[in-house]
Parts: sequence; C-alpha cells; structure tokens
Amino acid sequence: MTIAQELDSQQGICQDVIFPPGDLYSDEPPLESELHLRQIILLLTCLEWLWRDRNDFYAAGNLTIYYSPHQRKSEYFRGPDFFVVLGTERKTRKSWVVWEEDGKYPNVILEILSDSTANTDKGLKKEIYQDTFRTLDYFWFDPYTQEFAGFHLVDGEYQPLQASEQGYLWSQQLGLYLGVNEGLLRFFARDGQLVPTPEETAEQAEKKAERLAAKLRELNIDPDTI
Repeated sequence: MTIAQELDSQQGICQDVIFPPGDLYSDEPPLESELHLRQIILLLTCLEWLWRDRNDFYAAGNLTIYYSPHQRKSEYFRGPDFFVVLGTERKTRKSWVVWEEDGKYPNVILEILSDSTANTDKGLKKEIYQDTFRTLDYFWFDPYTQEFAGFHLVDGEYQPLQASEQGYLWSQQLGLYLGVNEGLLRFFARDGQLVPTPEETAEQAEKKAERLAAKLRELNIDPDTI
C-alpha cells in the first residue's frame, strides 16, 4: 500500500461514532539497544514525576497505536518510541486504540533514531503523524550521533522548531523544552531548569539539607537539636 493510499483511507473515520470496547495488546518489536530503552524510561519517569498530581494525560513508550477506520488490529498501526496524549484518563493500557479513545491521537511524539529506522522516522512516519495523526509536536533524537530535531504542526504542515540559546526545542503541547543533557534527551522547564527524576529530586533535597546543617554549625547551632 502506498503512503497516499494509507493516508487517504483515514479520511472516512467518523469522530462522532461510539465504538465498542476492544482488547488489543501492543505488538511492538524489541528496542534497538539498551540505550534506546534507557532513553524511553528516562523520559517517562521524568514526565510522570513532574506531572504526578495530574490525571489528564497518558504517556507511553514503544506501545502500539491502532488507528484502523475498520477497527481491525491487522491494519493501520504504528508504534512510536515515546508519545503523550493530553486530555485523557491516566490509566494503564495494553495499547492505544484510537477508536476506543474518542478518536484521540498523540499530542506529542518522539522517535529515537537508529540505522534501521531513521529513514522511516524521517519519511513515512513523519508524513503519517502530520497528515493522519495531526500530532502537533514531533521530535526525533539519535542517542549515538546526538542528532536532534523537532517540528510543530502549522496549517497542517510540520514546521521546524528553532533552538534556544542552550540548544533546546520548545514543546508547545507539553509546556516544556527538550534538550540533550549528558548524552540523553531530557525535559527542561521554561526557565531552563532540568526536570529531575525522583532520585535526582531526593539527592537535591539531601544536598540542601546538608548545606543548611553546615550553615547552622557555623552559627554554633547543632542541627540535630532543632
């Protein structure tokens, strides 16, 4: 099937139809490398920790998105390396089935490039995410070469994002920057501060407590008595 045929076939899906529930498992192949896995886990961990008080989003990695207008598992499916859907219930899912999710597609998609997937990620997948998914923010990143690019959907077409002075790219949908830090892609707040993992948050709190204790000792105050 050609790209045009795949894209054209999506036009018939009706967003107003109430579809019956299904039970589709994800059907994604193994990840390319351990580094790919670490990158996905890092993004998921940081976003879920940052948004730990929110229940209106779904984030997943290496999970199948089924989007067949005929509600068939065997046709029209893609498995982004990392994606986020906003305005939906935060719960565990076996896969993302568009016809069971009020016709919702991801708001943000990130593909982790490799030698075997780069051409597809930059070509076919980009076209599908633009023309069928209408995903507003699309990024790709190569953890080996450090190639990093992002796009935002404007009038139906992806426009390249311009990097900040630090080399970060802004995700309008997430309200966060994405940028490379120590070889891996991380989230950054609007002010440029790194979005930490739970472990990094604990380490920061411990260091802050140690600095406070040292300051108290300088003032001849035993911190253990406070």
